[in-house]
Amino acid sequence: MNKTLVQNVTGTRDFYPEDFVLRDWLYQKMRKVSALFGYQEYDGPEIEYITLYADKTSEEILAEQVFTLKDRDDRTLVLRPELTPTFARLVAQKSQQLIQPIRWFMFGRGWRYEKPQKGRGREFFQWEINVLGPETPEADAEILAIAGTFFKEIGLTPDEVIIRVNDRSYFEGFITSLGIEKDKYMPLLRIIDRKEKVSQEEFDEMLFEQGLSDEQVEKLNAFFKDTDVTKAPWLSKVFAALDKYEGIRDYIVYDPIIARGFDYYTRTVFEAWDKTGGLKRSLFGGGRFDNLTATIGGDRIPGVGMAPGDMPIMEVLKQFNKLPDIRPQSAVALVTIFDESTKEVSLEIANTLRSVGIRTELWVEPGIKLEKQLKYADSKNIPYVIIIGPDEAKEKKVTLKDLQNRTQTQYTIDELLRLLQTK
Repeated sequence: MNKTLVQNVTGTRDFYPEDFVLRDWLYQKMRKVSALFGYQEYDGPEIEYITLYADKTSEEILAEQVFTLKDRDDRTLVLRPELTPTFARLVAQKSQQLIQPIRWFMFGRGWRYEKPQKGRGREFFQWEINVLGPETPEADAEILAIAGTFFKEIGLTPDEVIIRVNDRSYFEGFITSLGIEKDKYMPLLRIIDRKEKVSQEEFDEMLFEQGLSDEQVEKLNAFFKDTDVTKAPWLSKVFAALDKYEGIRDYIVYDPIIARGFDYYTRTVFEAWDKTGGLKRSLFGGGRFDNLTATIGGDRIPGVGMAPGDMPIMEVLKQFNKLPDIRPQSAVALVTIFDESTKEVSLEIANTLRSVGIRTELWVEPGIKLEKQLKYADSKNIPYVIIIGPDEAKEKKVTLKDLQNRTQTQYTIDELLRLLQTK
């Protein structure tokens, strides 16, 4: 009878042990850097009411990319497309009780209904890290320094990746000086966010469609080419603070083109890119969101943060051959079962080893030849095999086989414990 194997849902991933160990490696790097800067870990639900995202998240994401469902009271729920609104909600709910500055981070799943491609899926993991309270350039510099430190920690250099920074507030002041109406600010930001995905002619045409004149389009294009950060007062202070972080400034440049599509960003925005352009999308982004907690009903607590995703980071690590050569952790020892008469002794010894913290597998199929048990241990990269035959059981000893050095030695149980506790 032919059966059709059920596949995983499009855009989701299966993490076999050899895949999971890499995901966990990345998470531990993020966790290490977060802790280094004094951030505390938190978590939140993967499902939220859609009202948490209305008028806050990118219009494109909300209209086209969220997974929605209804609860029994006919309220619309979403699988979170990003983590920042959940963070803001948690803060808003207890804003009077929390000690500021609030330095929190998490590593959690997000969901977007978009076309799966290199570095992008419908299910992904993100590292959300934010500081709330200080409305200062120094706070922005700290988040950027965390991003640079993370790149250093995973082995990516300033020759391979770059963090491009802009100031939305400075840009808003510029377009106001051009006589462009304020209600065109957000539509212009969304157009600018697409600038590098279209030709110059297409970009200009989109600006003209917003009612801009030839002179306004010309001045906007000139603005995007001017990378003198001293003209942007806030960013000048951010960059001055960054100069105090050793080895970080080389990762960071001022780039007036960076806009970010999320509505809640208020001032500093940034995106990380690989310098080869091989990924054809940003590695991650972030920025300052001073009003987000207020828009969801809480007190206004200014903040800044970023949310790197696991998929683009993994792709750029592959691109530069920076993925670590690591394997799933195996047991230190396999306790074999010689025959039916020794299986109880084998179980006792396995439990004794575990009681002192030695990672131990026990063979649980009596009657299987010892040769097969040894081959199993070798294939699982288990370095030691413990054999207890009838003679060893009587003498309360074991034979320890070292599969790496191809040696075997007899030990008492106490000697065995002392030896394996050092491994």
